[in-house]
Amino acid sequence: MNVNESKSLLHWNYFLALESDVERLARFVEFAGNNFDTYSIEIAHLFLAAASEVDVVTKQLCLLVDTAANPKNIEQYRAVLRRCLPEIENSLITIPRYGLDFRPWGSWENGETPDWWSAHNKVKHQRGEHFALANLKNVLNAMAGLFVVVLYYYRHVIDDRRIEPPPNLFTPPADLAMVCPTLGGPMALYFTEDER
Repeated sequence: MNVNESKSLLHWNYFLALESDVERLARFVEFAGNNFDTYSIEIAHLFLAAASEVDVVTKQLCLLVDTAANPKNIEQYRAVLRRCLPEIENSLITIPRYGLDFRPWGSWENGETPDWWSAHNKVKHQRGEHFALANLKNVLNAMAGLFVVVLYYYRHVIDDRRIEPPPNLFTPPADLAMVCPTLGGPMALYFTEDER
């Protein structure tokens, strides 16, 4: 009996694993403004994992859209992506189940690093002093930021124009992708057309 294997969508699968953990977190901490400052070891774990993956995927995305680029940090990622994908800063991610909207890269409009990214660096390097920054608001923004860069990354590298399975919690920007059923099959995430 043969087993056929196609290329795995590693970053997509990692995003879905983190999303599942975030979804489970909602059973214990309601995703509402009154809880945005809630912090814990589990939230810190998710926050550091999501932001670390943002770093990995964003660097790869920069190299895809500008092969001459050699970005090393968030400031350099911003320079490349604002030039090559200026729409990224306006990408709106939603969590309809909780009525939440995020523009995780919106601060790039003003040439600033996102607050959640700065918080990540403080938690990563000075956790004892800044542990409270590993909070619900920052982890949700980091996950939304990760979702955006993962979507743009796969929009550039896959030919199929769809990804299965779709996310459970996060909804993509309508101008980038949509979740809908495949013909006679399961739900999938479909990329909208772009000018590649």
